[in-house]
Amino acid sequence: MTETICLRQLKEGQPARIAEVQARGELGRRIRDMGLVPGAEIEVVGRAPLRDPVALRLKGFTLSLRNNEADHIRVEPL
Repeated sequence: MTETICLRQLKEGQPARIAEVQARGELGRRIRDMGLVPGAEIEVVGRAPLRDPVALRLKGFTLSLRNNEADHIRVEPL
Protein backbone atom coordinates (compact mmCIF):
# COMPACT_ATOMS: atom_id res chain seq x y z
CA MET A 1 0.00 0.00 0.00
CA THR A 2 1.26 3.47 -0.88
CA GLU A 3 1.97 5.81 2.02
CA THR A 4 -0.53 8.64 2.43
CA ILE A 5 0.17 12.24 3.33
CA CYS A 6 -1.96 15.22 4.26
CA LEU A 7 -3.22 17.20 1.26
CA ARG A 8 -1.50 20.32 2.62
CA GLN A 9 1.89 18.58 2.13
CA LEU A 10 1.49 18.19 -1.65
CA LYS A 11 3.77 20.35 -3.74
CA GLU A 12 2.45 22.59 -6.50
CA GLY A 13 2.01 20.57 -9.71
CA GLN A 14 2.11 17.24 -7.88
CA PRO A 15 -0.77 14.89 -8.75
CA ALA A 16 -2.34 12.65 -6.12
CA ARG A 17 -5.30 10.37 -5.47
CA ILE A 18 -7.54 10.93 -2.46
CA ALA A 19 -7.23 8.02 -0.06
CA GLU A 20 -9.46 9.16 2.80
CA VAL A 21 -11.57 12.08 3.99
CA GLN A 22 -11.20 12.15 7.77
CA ALA A 23 -13.63 15.01 8.40
CA ARG A 24 -17.00 14.12 9.89
CA GLY A 25 -20.30 15.92 10.17
CA GLU A 26 -21.04 19.08 8.20
CA LEU A 27 -17.40 19.67 7.17
CA GLY A 28 -17.04 16.11 5.88
CA ARG A 29 -20.26 16.40 3.90
CA ARG A 30 -19.21 19.72 2.38
CA ILE A 31 -15.80 18.35 1.36
CA ARG A 32 -17.41 15.29 -0.29
CA ASP A 33 -20.05 17.48 -1.99
CA MET A 34 -17.20 19.33 -3.73
CA GLY A 35 -16.15 16.02 -5.33
CA LEU A 36 -13.26 15.36 -2.94
CA VAL A 37 -14.00 11.67 -2.42
CA PRO A 38 -11.72 8.64 -2.09
CA GLY A 39 -10.35 7.62 -5.49
CA ALA A 40 -10.62 11.10 -7.04
CA GLU A 41 -7.43 12.35 -8.70
CA ILE A 42 -6.35 15.90 -7.88
CA GLU A 43 -3.43 18.22 -8.49
CA VAL A 44 -2.31 21.29 -6.56
CA VAL A 45 -2.28 24.14 -9.10
CA GLY A 46 -1.45 27.06 -6.82
CA ARG A 47 -1.36 28.62 -3.40
CA ALA A 48 -2.21 32.07 -2.13
CA PRO A 49 0.77 34.28 -1.13
CA LEU A 50 0.42 33.28 2.54
CA ARG A 51 -0.05 29.61 1.46
CA ASP A 52 -3.74 29.59 2.44
CA PRO A 53 -5.95 28.70 0.61
CA VAL A 54 -4.69 26.05 -1.80
CA ALA A 55 -6.07 25.75 -5.37
CA LEU A 56 -6.79 22.24 -6.64
CA ARG A 57 -7.59 20.87 -10.12
CA LEU A 58 -10.23 18.15 -9.92
CA LYS A 59 -12.10 16.60 -12.86
CA GLY A 60 -11.46 19.58 -15.12
CA PHE A 61 -12.34 22.37 -12.69
CA THR A 62 -10.44 24.35 -10.09
CA LEU A 63 -11.51 24.76 -6.49
CA SER A 64 -9.84 26.23 -3.44
CA LEU A 65 -9.66 24.84 0.07
CA ARG A 66 -8.46 26.42 3.26
CA ASN A 67 -5.57 24.63 4.92
CA ASN A 68 -7.72 23.68 7.93
CA GLU A 69 -10.05 21.85 5.48
CA ALA A 70 -7.16 20.30 3.53
CA ASP A 71 -5.79 18.87 6.80
CA HIS A 72 -8.74 16.44 6.88
CA ILE A 73 -7.85 14.87 3.50
CA ARG A 74 -5.24 12.09 3.12
CA VAL A 75 -3.80 11.54 -0.36
CA GLU A 76 -1.49 9.11 -2.17
CA PRO A 77 1.03 11.03 -4.31
CA LEU A 78 1.17 9.70 -7.90
